[in-house]
Amino acid sequence: MRKLFLSFVLLALFGVEAFGEVSVFKISRQYGLGTLPFLVINENNLFQKYAKEAGLGDIKVEYLTLTGGAATNEALLSGSVHINTNGVAPFVRLWDKTKGKVKAIAASGKSRVSLVTSNPNVKSIRDFTENDRIALPAAKVSLQSLILQIAAAKEFGIKNYDKLDHLTVSLGNPDALISITSPKSEITAHFGQEPFVSVELQHPNIHTVLTSNDIVGKDTTSGIYSTTQEFYDNNPKLIRVFLRAINEATNWIESHPKEAIDLYIRVEKSKESPELLLSVLQRDDADFKLRPSNLTKYSDFLYETGAIKSKPTQRDLFFDALFETDYK
Repeated sequence: MRKLFLSFVLLALFGVEAFGEVSVFKISRQYGLGTLPFLVINENNLFQKYAKEAGLGDIKVEYLTLTGGAATNEALLSGSVHINTNGVAPFVRLWDKTKGKVKAIAASGKSRVSLVTSNPNVKSIRDFTENDRIALPAAKVSLQSLILQIAAAKEFGIKNYDKLDHLTVSLGNPDALISITSPKSEITAHFGQEPFVSVELQHPNIHTVLTSNDIVGKDTTSGIYSTTQEFYDNNPKLIRVFLRAINEATNWIESHPKEAIDLYIRVEKSKESPELLLSVLQRDDADFKLRPSNLTKYSDFLYETGAIKSKPTQRDLFFDALFETDYK
């Protein structure tokens, strides 16, 4: 009886998930081609396949589509999702804020983000004025915001890294696309991801100001899959199920790009040209590799500007599971 009472007390304090693998797997994802691995996983029931192989039985997967680092971080900390998909910048901030109790399971690959504008007078970031407004997923905390700060530091000096922050506006990529292509919108620029930027550049009055390749190089991880230390410790089999499923999906995308784009168009009901989407997917600065690359370009800058208190190595940011198997 005493043991039974103790079990109920522990259950009340720590919840069901503390005692083992979850039956409902909750994952955040974002808009755009970055969601492709999850589409492939769903199409082929890969989570279910590997969960059964791991002895977990049937699991249900739920997705929450979110925009911006603040929203994704909040979802993870609140328990609304178990695994978070977001940009490197908000992830590193959360790693620091939680003193390493949130870490990355794997990278979600790299993808060029681009700053474009409808203002013909803006040729570089020096040309932005008080009349401009730059849309990005989350002002001051998103990957795009961080790259803009790094660009400003290079252009105006490190003490002026936030010189353009007051011109930024938090707006999801789909809404930013609508705004920058509307003549009545206050939005004159968009620092966005694919395929939204490529669609915007089809408009003759929109041109590129800079890309992330110009600022941090093209071989730099842009996205992360992360979770809490508690979830990682309590669900070791599910973490490895996730890695195996993501790895299989990303390998399939790489070897079947046209079929992957067909799947994206069908499931997401995308109206964009298959040729345009395929060209974006096959760029040499875009992939879904799980191994991280050059993350300290971001974390070092955040540390230098005082945005984070600890200066991590790239390995400090990751759980061990990714490095137990030869994922690429």
